[in-house]
Amino acid sequence: MVRRVRCAVLVLFGMMLALAVPAGARAAAAVGVLTVDGAIGPASADYIVRGLARTAQQGQQLVVLRMDTPGGLDTSMRAVIKAILTSPVPVAAYVAPGGARAASAGTYILYASHIAAMAPGTNLGAATPVEIGIGPSQPEPVQPAPAPGSGGKAQDRPGGGGAGEPDKPAAGSAMSRKQVNDAAAYLRGLAQLRGRNADWAERAVREAVSLTADEALKQNVIEFVAADVPALMASLDGRAVTVLGQPRRLATRGAALVALVPDWRTNTLGAIANPSVALLLMTIGIYGMVFEFLNPGYMAPGVIGAICLLLGLYALQLLPVNYTGLALIVLGLMFMGAEAFLPSFGILGLGGIVAFVAGALMLIDTELPGYGIPPVLVGTLAVASALVLGGSARLALNTRRRPVTSGAAGMIGSIASVEDVDPLDARMGWVRIEGELWRAVGTLPLATRQPVRIVARTGLRLQVVPADIEKDQ
Repeated sequence: MVRRVRCAVLVLFGMMLALAVPAGARAAAAVGVLTVDGAIGPASADYIVRGLARTAQQGQQLVVLRMDTPGGLDTSMRAVIKAILTSPVPVAAYVAPGGARAASAGTYILYASHIAAMAPGTNLGAATPVEIGIGPSQPEPVQPAPAPGSGGKAQDRPGGGGAGEPDKPAAGSAMSRKQVNDAAAYLRGLAQLRGRNADWAERAVREAVSLTADEALKQNVIEFVAADVPALMASLDGRAVTVLGQPRRLATRGAALVALVPDWRTNTLGAIANPSVALLLMTIGIYGMVFEFLNPGYMAPGVIGAICLLLGLYALQLLPVNYTGLALIVLGLMFMGAEAFLPSFGILGLGGIVAFVAGALMLIDTELPGYGIPPVLVGTLAVASALVLGGSARLALNTRRRPVTSGAAGMIGSIASVEDVDPLDARMGWVRIEGELWRAVGTLPLATRQPVRIVARTGLRLQVVPADIEKDQ
């Protein structure tokens, strides 16, 4: 009996270990997969930062950041890199699938990751910071280094020499040189931190060069070329990485892959942070407020307009905004709204449309793909605003042609009722119209409760005739 009890206890204890230990092992062996497809912006940065935090909470051993990006915003890129550098979970940046790229900001993120890998048929590089501006503030193209034996000199290349040589002043403005030098030092520092090719990293910034997957592997820019994520996991198995100064060995062969998909917050932020949506929200918001001011008490236009205006302003503070363009948009919308209040005969409205179009075209201060405002959208909004202004002007003209129906002038031709008759003169009395009593003088004697028609007004006295006589005439 005692033996059976001991066996039962051992079996129960074994079952508890079977339930507890594999669960912990599965959590430790799991690999999180984050997918970024498109420009690195506020939404994708928030998705990556929160995804890294979630994988750390779940105790996963590795995060695979699967990328296909043409670049992104500097602030969003730096937020992602800070999250990678401080992550307690190692990050493997993986450029995939075939045909994908990690250009500009993607190159920085690849260099910052603990492990860099690419799929066949992909490329990375072209990390020169670009910015749209007025005048010569945009960096000029940098010529590649001369081939050995060509007789060219490194100092002839705008942007400076190679590694170890003093940088020569680049063509363009001082602001352009500052941006390029800062970006080059930033990427070179990341390369030195991860033990990768720092010389090529600097060339990617100064000369906007790119590499294919095989070339990147040969030049020590990446560590692996893998066809897919399972192949990458097989290659990473047993590899030692350093995370926050502590060595760690990966056990990724056959590890469970946990895809972390964007949630509603990321999707909402991505929709709001779209420059076209931000412009639409701003336009709807200001028009809603103007309509509420024109028609106080409707409530709905004011509420919708205020919400859209605040959402639009929130989206703009996430984007690289040209404040001159934003000021022109606001000024244009205010002019178009003022057209409904002031008799400017279309001058304010036309000026507002011109200001709106100019501001919308220069609103977003970057050349990154996906962050421009389509001219078609700008033209559509301008045409819609012109149609609204034209409709308002037409209604105003039609209203001016109508007879006056209110006030003192609107009483002429109206029907009133005689309230009282002067006992001394039957042609004089009091009539009630629109709830008011007026002194009246008739062409014929008046009678109480007699309907009369007002034909003229002299001061505070009305001239009336019997309504039936006026009708017969």
